[in-house]
Amino acid sequence: MNKGSDFMKFNYQLPVNLIFGRGRISELGVQTANYGKRALLVIGGGSAAKSGLLQRALGFLEASNVESVLFDGVPQNPLTSNVDEGVKLFKDHCCDVVVGIGGGSVLDTAKAIAFSAVNEGELSDYIFGLKQPEGAFPIILVPTTSGTGSEGNCFAVLTNPETKDKKSLKSSFTFAKVSIIDPELMITMPKRVIASTAFDALAHCHEAYVSKAAQPLNEMMALYAIKLLGENIRRVYNDPSDLDAWESVALASTLGGMVINIAGVGLPHAMEHPSSGLKNIVHGVGLAALTPAIMEYNLPYAQGKYEIMAQALGGKSAADAVDLISKLLEDIGLKVTLGELGIQHEDIGWMSKNSLKIMKANVDNNPRPASETEIAALYEKCL
Repeated sequence: MNKGSDFMKFNYQLPVNLIFGRGRISELGVQTANYGKRALLVIGGGSAAKSGLLQRALGFLEASNVESVLFDGVPQNPLTSNVDEGVKLFKDHCCDVVVGIGGGSVLDTAKAIAFSAVNEGELSDYIFGLKQPEGAFPIILVPTTSGTGSEGNCFAVLTNPETKDKKSLKSSFTFAKVSIIDPELMITMPKRVIASTAFDALAHCHEAYVSKAAQPLNEMMALYAIKLLGENIRRVYNDPSDLDAWESVALASTLGGMVINIAGVGLPHAMEHPSSGLKNIVHGVGLAALTPAIMEYNLPYAQGKYEIMAQALGGKSAADAVDLISKLLEDIGLKVTLGELGIQHEDIGWMSKNSLKIMKANVDNNPRPASETEIAALYEKCL
């Protein structure tokens, strides 16, 4: 833990009703009815329909006299233009609440639709702080993956299709009213999705733990979540039906969302966003390609924290943290390079500049400072 008189000055606010536990998806209708009568139901590319979850959700809403309008097909890296389409549907059908059921992309899109349905004009103007928002319609979130932690924070990550800028909308209005975290919804994920989303959760906890903005509550939660993930990611990857393990992974994912809401993320996310904004890379996979090298880069500036993190993962020394993360990635099929993901040498100049343009606050939040030249060198190392 950091020392100093200023360290113990902190705030912690999470205005989200977190409803956690097996089978609690059954409460969707009752909870939604507290906030509206006609819901825009936001889902992804079809897994909710194939698993039967969509029909169950519609049934829960109908039983509580909530009408539903479906907005489906949200992509893995949602665009601001996807949000515009959702807002049109929301307004055309006079909806008054947004329900997001899916992975982080779906939850982020649901948040942004609820926000943009109130705040007129270009969404990018609010993302970059050029306009100040007035509010948002109520948001209900149901994660079906264990990764982004979007259910526990106010971020909505979106890509501008014209500029390729991938950046978070962040507003006090984009907290969910209710988030239902039901581990039983996780068991139908394919292994590649389990791996990428679970590593995203681990990246959130790692980056928030070593963040310059870390404070006692988020350090405690991040470290606990790192331990849960270290003990259970392989279990859910090897046996997706293991509900005991899923409870731990789902809890850790939500904690990961909560801690980045306070302490933010660092260099791995700051460097990944330009990569996936440019090449539509799966976010967790992009993080896997970058994180070990960046941890090694950070080690001299956060030796004590990496030693504690290593111990939570079953190691001893700070250097063990890098090795343990690398081994985990190997075990869950995520040992990849940026080159294998489609990044080329000629992309590095743009990505290095873009990381400082779009994610400078996160670069500055990293325990070790990084210039454009140092960021470019790290990209090269990860090719």
